[in-house]
Amino acid sequence: MIENEQAEEILLILDDKLSKTVSVLKEEYTSVRAGRANPHILDKVTFDYYGAPTPVTQAASVSVQEGRCLVISPWDVSVLKAIEKAIQLSNIGITPTNDGKVIRLVFPELTEERRRELSKQIKKMGEDSKVAARNNRRDAMDAIKKLKNDKTLSEDEAALCEKEVEKAVADAISKIDGAVSAKEKEIMTV
Repeated sequence: MIENEQAEEILLILDDKLSKTVSVLKEEYTSVRAGRANPHILDKVTFDYYGAPTPVTQAASVSVQEGRCLVISPWDVSVLKAIEKAIQLSNIGITPTNDGKVIRLVFPELTEERRRELSKQIKKMGEDSKVAARNNRRDAMDAIKKLKNDKTLSEDEAALCEKEVEKAVADAISKIDGAVSAKEKEIMTV
């Protein structure tokens, strides 16, 4: 166990950053379209509601119909056009249909080519997360080296801290790999 408070703080900050890296990746994956209707695809879509940018999910109920169709029912029908325009501008790859009361988003079947594209995109997002984890490792190692050079941390404590850092980063990278393979499996499933 590490006795040095500064070293413990470095490890706590590292753990926090790594868990945020993994959770951000998983959050990004919810907005990747996988052929099935997923309400999370609208999480980042905002529209102008009386001068304030408002997420669609806060101004309407979003429900899934028959697995392939999202139905967006705004509580205030006057914002229907604004929501429709925001969805078109959001670049989610689906054209909304507006019937005057609700907006429907019909998710088309993914082609094999599109599945491969999405798979590459998912792998790249995973790789970016791994890079972020490695950058966090570098920052933590630099902080430990500085403590060691300042004689605040002994050689043995520094070695122990470095092992802890490596273990935490390896754990985060394995979680990232797990998230990547789970999302890839979801996309490649027909």
